[in-house]
Order: sequence, then structure tokens, then C-alpha cells
Amino acid sequence: MRPAPRTLGIMLALPPLLSWEQLRADGVGPAQSRRMIRSGDLVRIRPGIYVRKDPAHPPSPEEWIVLRARALARTSAESPLFSHLTAAALHGLPVRAPNSPKVHITLPPERPGAQSFVVRHRGEVPAEQQVERYGVRFTSIERTMADVARTASFDTAVCSLDAAFRPVTAPEPGVNDVAAAAELRAKVLEIASRSAHGRARALRALTFADGRAQLPGESISRIRLAELGFTRIDLQVHVAGPSGRDYFVDFGLDEANAWGEFDGEQKYRDESLRSGLTLDDVMLREKQREDWIRGTTQRPFARWKWAHLRSAETLAQRLVSFGIRPR
Repeated sequence: MRPAPRTLGIMLALPPLLSWEQLRADGVGPAQSRRMIRSGDLVRIRPGIYVRKDPAHPPSPEEWIVLRARALARTSAESPLFSHLTAAALHGLPVRAPNSPKVHITLPPERPGAQSFVVRHRGEVPAEQQVERYGVRFTSIERTMADVARTASFDTAVCSLDAAFRPVTAPEPGVNDVAAAAELRAKVLEIASRSAHGRARALRALTFADGRAQLPGESISRIRLAELGFTRIDLQVHVAGPSGRDYFVDFGLDEANAWGEFDGEQKYRDESLRSGLTLDDVMLREKQREDWIRGTTQRPFARWKWAHLRSAETLAQRLVSFGIRPR
């Protein structure tokens, strides 16, 4: 069994799990706990396991999955082996899927029984496809990629797979290690092929996955662009900037002789990503960057947000407003 990757450091920052006995020891009685649950300040993760929620820093969807996994591990007589989307969250991968209180585990076929809020998958997982950290067991990154590619929706799978490829094949803008991507893809496909279900689905998702997509919004954008008929979608395209600067654009749409960019709000709202700059400074810098790229390349530059990714049609309407007409 291998140690888990460093992405699991996220677990150290999560709020602690609290049993009913610990709440009572903190002076939280039945009436107060009911009021806290109604207000959302206290959340029941599993029967008898709770967590206090900080309204200023609520857990992300992936962190809720990690909390539920830790709660099940804490209340289980035998350490469960988490897999599929739960293992993806434990690896620090994005899980863009409908919110569910259930966690995924994999058990040998002969193991009987059922548990509440648990999705049980049957199968053998070799020791080399298991990792452990902070007392939680889950499938290795390659096995997790194979399981997600086989069973998740295409949108969900691509978001997780892009993130899994990224540190191996595209650790920074401008890097695209094709050989490393092919090697990892072949390894994951080999694992996926051992299952009787979902092989074609896995092949489709893994063939489409690209570690150069830096955010789930970029992953979904690429899917929508492909649905619109774009076949030559370049990612993180380098454009030489003024005074030796390096600019990178999310999407080069060569068929339309245009640029495209997913404009997530995180880079504007998250102070840690603004490098000490004010919001106005960041927006001014973005405008100057876009003006330079449009001016030097003479290509239209379209930006879109999550709202424009609800369907291919909504993205098409956005592109047309910038003079970019999909096929």
C-alpha cells in the first residue's frame, strides 16, 4: 500500500468531527443542538457524528465528501476502502456531480451487508492500487481515474481526469508532456479494461482528458466547444506580451481564428490569488492583457462564465455576441 499524494493536506484544514458525547462535553445539549442544526451552524455528517460549520468559510463540495468519508471511517469496525468519486475527492480532485450524502466504497464480492448513505461497489482491489493517509484508505490515483472514467457522467469524469493529468503532464502553463500523458492514459485504460462495465465510456473520457485545463470551468468549456463542432481546440496558448512578458490564453479556436477564455470569479474574489493586488488592479491588468492580445493577433477575444456553460446553445449565443460563429 502506497502513501497518499500530498493533495490530502486538505484534510488537515477541515473542521473536526464531533460525536454526541463531545458536543455534550462542550456544553451543547439536545435543545441547543436542534437549534444549531436548524440554523445550519451544526451539520450531522452521519448518525452520531457532527461538524460545526463556519459561515465565513463553508466547506467546498469536495470537502463535504472528505468529511463524510472520515465520519464513516471513524464509525466503522473495519476501515472501509473508499473509491470512485469519494476517492477522487480524497485525492484532491474536483468532483462536479450532483450533491449526495452518500460515499462510495469498494468491497470484495463475498462481503455481505449494507450501510446507510453508502454506495457499495463489488470488486477486488490489489494492494498496489490502495493508499492510506490520516487513517483513511482509498484507491490509488490510477485506480480512481479508471473507476471515475467508467462510471461517472462525461462532464464529471472529464473535470476529475483533467485535474489528475495536470501535475503529470502540464504542471505549468506552456507545458504539455504528450509522452507522459500517453503513458498515464495507457495505465489507467489497462485498469479500466479489467472491468466488464464502462470500458467504452472510460475510453471516451480518457481520450478527451487534457491536463492543460486548469479549472473545472475550462474542462466544461472544452466539452461545450466540442459539442459546438470545434475540433482544433488548443489550450493554454502562449502569446508574447510587452517587455518580455508571457501571456497564456485558455483556448485557441483556430477554426474561427479567435481566442476564448473561461472567466471564473475566483481569481477576482480570492485574495490569495491576487498577489496583493486590489480587485481594481486585477481587473485593469486583465483588460490590458486582453487589449494587447487582441491588438497584436487581430483575433476576437471572447470571455464566458459558468452561466454560459449550461448548454452548448448558451455558449454559442455568447460566442456569437463576440463575432465568433461556431460550425
